[in-house]
Amino acid sequence: MRVLVVEDDPLLGEAICIGMRQRGFAADWVRDGIAADMALKTETFAAVILDLGLPRLSGMQLLRQRREAHDGTPVLILTARDAIQERVQGLDAGADDYVVKPVDLDELAARLRALVRRSGGDAQPLLQVGALRIDPGARHVDWHDAPVELSPREFDLLLEFARSPNRFLSKEQLTERLYGWNDEVESNALEVHIHHLRRKLDPSLIVTQRGVGYMLRAEPL
Repeated sequence: MRVLVVEDDPLLGEAICIGMRQRGFAADWVRDGIAADMALKTETFAAVILDLGLPRLSGMQLLRQRREAHDGTPVLILTARDAIQERVQGLDAGADDYVVKPVDLDELAARLRALVRRSGGDAQPLLQVGALRIDPGARHVDWHDAPVELSPREFDLLLEFARSPNRFLSKEQLTERLYGWNDEVESNALEVHIHHLRRKLDPSLIVTQRGVGYMLRAEPL
């Protein structure tokens, strides 16, 4: 799951990115509102972590602009503990949730997962696709009620598939969702991960259609 961190404080921004990556997110970081606006116009993120006190374009202005442009990307704002009015204004401007500074990274990760679930129309913490059950918080997978050991990247890829079962996703879509700007991506990395998932789960579970992409079946053949 790829998230955009918009924070001008270098120590906090770096700490959030490191913490989110340790918790299974691909995190990209920008330090001002103009850069964030450009990133959101040109790339796809599962969610945004937004500080409101930004240079060049404030977080509140950015939020209003993106909502006026019908950008529905879930936004979680960072606020000071005593900034109640700021939280109210942020929520009224279109934010989906907030976290109070200093940030607890486990809470931040849990709130991000909840935001993404709700934005996809599913409030349940577990994903169930046929015999496949995924716990995003615990990063645990069961296949026919038996646990399956996956690498971090295999888990992330399977989670993206499970959020859109029976729907083809292109290689470009999957790569954009899984990797951040600073990640080095081998040209055949996605194909290798898909091969491993088929071997560990079921060879017919993930379908390839040349020129279109890959799809997770709700039920394998």
